[in-house]
Amino acid sequence: MVKFGFHVSISSSIDKAVERAQKLGCDSFQIFTRNPRSWATRELGEGEPEAFRAKRAEAGIEPVFGHMPYILNLASPERKVYERSVASLGTGLARCEMLGIPMLVTHVGSHLGKGSELGVERVVDALDIALGGDDSKVMVLLETGPGSRNSVGSSFEEMGRILNSIVDADRVGICLDTCHVFAAGYELRTAEGFEETVNSFEVEIGLDRLELVHLNDSVGGFRSGRDHHEHLGLGEIGLRGLGLVVNSGFGGVPMIMETPINDTRGNLGNMNVARGLVGMG
Repeated sequence: MVKFGFHVSISSSIDKAVERAQKLGCDSFQIFTRNPRSWATRELGEGEPEAFRAKRAEAGIEPVFGHMPYILNLASPERKVYERSVASLGTGLARCEMLGIPMLVTHVGSHLGKGSELGVERVVDALDIALGGDDSKVMVLLETGPGSRNSVGSSFEEMGRILNSIVDADRVGICLDTCHVFAAGYELRTAEGFEETVNSFEVEIGLDRLELVHLNDSVGGFRSGRDHHEHLGLGEIGLRGLGLVVNSGFGGVPMIMETPINDTRGNLGNMNVARGLVGMG
């Protein structure tokens, strides 16, 4: 069975996310464990981790994924931002351990014009520092980038280099975002093109390193470099391409949707579309 879910809000209290996921019929879900747009971290309230663990266990929803704030830049050549990013990742790992969340997704970042080689080196060092200072078993999942200017991790080749250079490689995997890889130039819309994409992933990274798919359509076109998600089937990838993803070698892991919140379609509508993709690839 393919597990589908959403990124859900932690507004008011983290344990409320479980109830929101249940109402959406999620088999799995993802949350920010803190404010996604600030370096400041609110301490978890008394009993909050225990409440989250208990509600999740009662709901029987697993796995749950954490997601790091957008402001991290593990590839940054700027010392202050880099040090804050590494420290924040370490805090995120500890927070996931408290909440019983086994995997933590993070964007990789930008080399800010200093070149891919330096960017990859900075990311590897950041992961080695954060994982080396953490004794939990929480995995870090590197999210594929959209091919925007100076981004690191938008190519499978770069991701493979990062994974092959990390000391504690068993604690790092990949989150493949369909919108991002499409925008970065990996074809998903045709059987032939999609097969090439899967083969490239297998050669450069390995399908065994894939732990999560972010199932999103794309407002931007192929190789546009745009990180702009769309409702399933209403974007440039379309139902055919998303169906290929769901029913392929990428389909053996949870599929989390990060679709827009607007009047075009609600989350329940996207869940119905996602479940309808099973068997159509």
